[in-house]
Amino acid sequence: MSAPSMAAALAASLPSAPAAPAAPTTTYEAIPASMAKVIDIEAEIPLTCVQLDGMVVTKIIKHAREAPSTTAHGLLLGLDLDGILEVSNSFPLPHHTNDDDDKSAKSIARHQASMLRSLKEVQADDSVIGYYQATTLGAFFNQTLVDTQAIHKDKLRHGGIVIVHDISQTARGNASFRAYRLTASFMEAYKKANFSTASLVNHRLTFSSILEEVPLQIRTNALLSTFLGSVTQGRTCSSKEDEAEGGMEGSVERSWTVLELGRAGVTRNLEQIVEAADAYRTEEGNVSYLTRQIAREKAKAESYMAKRKEENVGRIAQGLAPLPEEDVGRLFKIPAEPSRLESMLLLGQIDAYAKSLSESASTGLVKMYGARASSDA
Repeated sequence: MSAPSMAAALAASLPSAPAAPAAPTTTYEAIPASMAKVIDIEAEIPLTCVQLDGMVVTKIIKHAREAPSTTAHGLLLGLDLDGILEVSNSFPLPHHTNDDDDKSAKSIARHQASMLRSLKEVQADDSVIGYYQATTLGAFFNQTLVDTQAIHKDKLRHGGIVIVHDISQTARGNASFRAYRLTASFMEAYKKANFSTASLVNHRLTFSSILEEVPLQIRTNALLSTFLGSVTQGRTCSSKEDEAEGGMEGSVERSWTVLELGRAGVTRNLEQIVEAADAYRTEEGNVSYLTRQIAREKAKAESYMAKRKEENVGRIAQGLAPLPEEDVGRLFKIPAEPSRLESMLLLGQIDAYAKSLSESASTGLVKMYGARASSDA
């Protein structure tokens, strides 16, 4: 038996290597029962209300007034706590009038990323929970709003919400804010990209079931409420000099716009309804034309198949082999059934215009009766 080598002897004399320490296992503590509803990580608590901060309201109104067009949009930031979507901040998105959609989209994306990065640096709320849009006369039913909301459906908490601000109502002294989100039945049809007549019937879709309204509350702090109260009430001037200079010190100027009969708004509203009705009639004409074209192509295909079957019956009677069946879809290009989404959106616009007309006309009618009574007195 040979003697062990020098290397083996040295290896045997060395102390054994220490065992590798076991990797520490990460343990997660369960969320306390008292905080389970507040810390809703998986968004399992259904959305019950949208709470809009007073500062966000003033920002949206200011952006809508200064926007170069009648449509202004921006992002909403905030948190989701116990089923209440708290909107604490917002910022506008740039408006582009050029026709280059690709460059406009990239510019908006850069502006959005820059704003979110800046808000994060100052430790402000940078969680996007939806967006806002300012419209006129309540006509917010359009393809752009639906596409934007559908894109962010799976990315934002509770699918994201959209705050719609009516500029025309604000001009009359009534700040109009409403919160909407897409319904589940509409999203099923949208994911399949199928808005045919059969799909609308199966999903029970109408223009009123595209969006569902979420209750909205406006929150103001005590200091802001006190300031608004002091501005609206003011302090009566004690001297004639003060009365000549400003009337009421520390208060806003009196506005008599609420006493206007509002006939100009009714005229504009009627014009919008007529334009929307014309657009709907044009869309229905296009759909009818495509439907007739589909019916003609289907009739040609059915006639060809019936003729081929008759030929095969005659050949079999003569003892000949039947002709092979050909692909009808390759011989006849039958177009797909047209989408009815645009028609539904136009019906939604007409309904929104009609509701706005009903509100303004009823208010104006009461003012007219009041003006007549005061003139006869």
